[in-house]
Amino acid sequence: MVFHDPLFLLLLLFLPPLAWTIIRRRSKGTVYFPTAALFRGATSNWRVWWSRQLPWLTWGALLLGIVALARPQIGLKDSLVRKEGVDIILALDVSTSMLAEDFQNAAGRVNRLAIVKEVTRDFIRRRPNDRIGIVIFSGRPYILSPLTWDHDWSETRLSEIKAGMIEDGTAIGAALTAAVSRLQESKARSKVVILLTDGNNNAGAVAPETAAAAAKALGVTVYPIGAGSKGLVPYPVRDQWGRKHYQNLQVDLDDALLRRIATTTGGRYFRATDTASLRQIFRRIDRMAKTAIEMPKFQDYLELYPYLAGLALVLLLAETVLANTLFRRLP
Repeated sequence: MVFHDPLFLLLLLFLPPLAWTIIRRRSKGTVYFPTAALFRGATSNWRVWWSRQLPWLTWGALLLGIVALARPQIGLKDSLVRKEGVDIILALDVSTSMLAEDFQNAAGRVNRLAIVKEVTRDFIRRRPNDRIGIVIFSGRPYILSPLTWDHDWSETRLSEIKAGMIEDGTAIGAALTAAVSRLQESKARSKVVILLTDGNNNAGAVAPETAAAAAKALGVTVYPIGAGSKGLVPYPVRDQWGRKHYQNLQVDLDDALLRRIATTTGGRYFRATDTASLRQIFRRIDRMAKTAIEMPKFQDYLELYPYLAGLALVLLLAETVLANTLFRRLP
């Protein structure tokens, strides 16, 4: 138990002298008789005895009231618990090639970006103790969400992603640089970038190798993911009447580049050719990207003030009621 305002407990020191003063004043009003023979016929019963105990109710109320003022609390303590804490940046390709429909879900054929958003959302929900940020890129990078523990916010921003939000292209080097810069001031023991793309570096002023070297220097581990099939993939187009058709689109993924980025930063390169493999990859990264840390956990505590104050009030009411009813003294 702890006291929020312990100085009020000093008032307890005044109770003994106050009691002594009251008892002394009462003794001065005592009438002395030369002999007790006058009272030999008087009888004492339980009411007389209990009436003499009523003042204890008042003293008990005073004692409880003073303790209540000090605001005693129970259950307040700090305990260390081990949690998994990592700062993670999700760098997601949103170029128009991500609209290729070579993935599937329960509803049937679906584009790459839709599956990436779905799998990434599930990944975020499995990392409640991590700060997560989101960078999207195509011809240039864009910071969609800074590092945050507010995963509801991250999911909201994730749901807003659309292909073509940024000028087209695939700036892998610039995207990795932007992601690493978000982790530059991080104090986390483990810093991770998950870089997902379906193309090769064809835009941006920063070479991917340069960005990978910077990540290594800052202790950032990069897990590149190559998404989608290689070669010709079904790509949706609309005709003049708004009807959906497919045409084959040539997509080239630079596996060698992504593998070099992983090797440089101490990460691992993954290849996802369908929905199942992409889900499996994120589960594997989820297991790999963990660091045990100790975080303080503050327990809830119970405030005893209202209970003690209530009990003190009950004692005062009881003393008042009993003194004026059952144990009432005649004048």
